[in-house]
Amino acid sequence: MVKTEWTEKGFIDEPAPAGTDLKAEIRRMCREKNAIILAHYYTRGEIQDVADFIGDSLALARKAAETDARIMVMCGVHFMAETCKLLSPEKTVLAPDLNAGCSLADSCRAGDLRKFKDEHPGHTVVSYVNTTAAVKALTDVVVTSGNAKKVIDQLPEDEKIIFGPDYNLGAYINSVTGRRMLLWNGGCHVHERFSVDEIMRLKAAHPGAEVLAHLECKGPVLAAADVVGSTAVMLKHVKESPCREFIVATEAGILHEMRRACPDKTFLPVPPEVSEGGAGCSCNECDYMKMNTLLKVYNTLKYGWPSVEVDPDIAADALKPIERMLRMS
Repeated sequence: MVKTEWTEKGFIDEPAPAGTDLKAEIRRMCREKNAIILAHYYTRGEIQDVADFIGDSLALARKAAETDARIMVMCGVHFMAETCKLLSPEKTVLAPDLNAGCSLADSCRAGDLRKFKDEHPGHTVVSYVNTTAAVKALTDVVVTSGNAKKVIDQLPEDEKIIFGPDYNLGAYINSVTGRRMLLWNGGCHVHERFSVDEIMRLKAAHPGAEVLAHLECKGPVLAAADVVGSTAVMLKHVKESPCREFIVATEAGILHEMRRACPDKTFLPVPPEVSEGGAGCSCNECDYMKMNTLLKVYNTLKYGWPSVEVDPDIAADALKPIERMLRMS
């Protein structure tokens, strides 16, 4: 009966024994069970602190596949756990909360993409890695924000391309390559909210600061930035730049890693943490990513649930566009 309740919730809602040091117990169970913790840059700082590897979704999945760990706990969102399973089908992939979805992945359903392909025959489908396994299975090649231009540049100039689901990333690639890709109208609810007005306000208050923006942001936000790119590009830049202040337009979780790597520098989130009404503003945070908590990680390791599986038929087709991307990267 308890197991049924857990299944309905999508996570194990059980308190830890009084006095439990969650971080110490998580690390102990990892050693005992030959498990590793993978944390996306957008998760809570306490999750990143306890992780074996921190990174973006594909880098984490590739890193996990290279280890001899038997179990991997993917602290991120559901499609990231699926990608881990695609690259490591023989391993157990656990997700602390199955409800941790992704607005971007949800903006492109497999059935809708299949219909769109039928309506536009002769197009090569290029999908952002932020998609479900079922969508990847309908895709010709997957891309990340870091390698999208490089992959697109290798396709024939006259090739007809459907790019999705992130409209902003696709529009940026069109602008820098001269392509006319057919863009799926999807987006990330966090990156869609960033405001040029707020960037300018912060810039006025911090005139020496550099503006960094993720490629999932809208075109006007990218135009206002000094540096545009993936999370990896932004992290590399803040480490190498002589600048001491940075205005950051991406999910606020990455500031934890930036501050850890560069404790002598200042990082300002966009938009500000205080709204016009004076209340705390979390619109630069992903509620799905924040569903990952230390207690959920503790419980998922303790009980070995929830695990993430991918239908073998879907997995076989979904792996192909990832492998093609890796050959082109």
